Formats: sequence, structure tokens, C-alpha cells
Amino acid sequence: MAIRYGKCLATTPQSGAIPRLLWKCAPEGYATLRQLDAQGLRPGGQGVQIEVFRPRYRRGPLVAYLYRIDLAKPKRPMTPAKWAALAKANAARRMCPSCRLDAGYVIPASLGMCVPCAYPEEQRAA
Repeated sequence: MAIRYGKCLATTPQSGAIPRLLWKCAPEGYATLRQLDAQGLRPGGQGVQIEVFRPRYRRGPLVAYLYRIDLAKPKRPMTPAKWAALAKANAARRMCPSCRLDAGYVIPASLGMCVPCAYPEEQRAA
């Protein structure tokens, strides 16, 4: 049984306002960012077209933003320069600032350095 569009409206649309629908009442032809990404698409400059929300009692409502699929554009491919920049950024996250060695893992932000530098007395005991 199909749900009528009028029964799904959560708020009365005003001029220029984004339509707000109840959960599971989204029309065909719209997708979230993750759904666009799975299809190899990006919003392509369009703004949010529809807001879909589900009320929750203990916290605020759960909101999803939908974009039109027909206005979406293909994702841009990674260039060699982007791959190199990403590799450099990941290498910087693995470098310990105190001993200047590659830790072999991403340095925890809570420690700010590799585990042997953060706990030198435990390393000597072992």
C-alpha cells in the first residue's frame, strides 16, 4: 500500500523552505550522500532538496538530507597528485614527534607520541 505524500509532510512548507518529510516517506529519485557515493555520484553543487526525519524521545530527531539523483554529477577520480598528498598525510600521522621514527601505526591523539616514548619505564621492564 502506497503512502500518500500529503500524510508524510511533517511541517507546512513555506516559500523557499526545504520540505520536511517523515521517515520512510521519501519519494523516488532522491538519495542521501552515502547512497550517492555508492552509485559513484556527488551532489554537484545542488543544495539539500528534502529533509527526512524520525522523532526520537531522549535525543533530538534523526535527520537525513536528500539530494536529487538526476542533478547529481559523477565523482571526480583521484589524480596521482591527490594520491601522493594522501600518502604524505598518512605518513605524517605515523611519525612520532619525540623519537622521529615511523611507529608502524597511527599515533594515538590521546598520547601524542608512540607507545614506547609515552611509557618508557614499562618498555625497560619488559
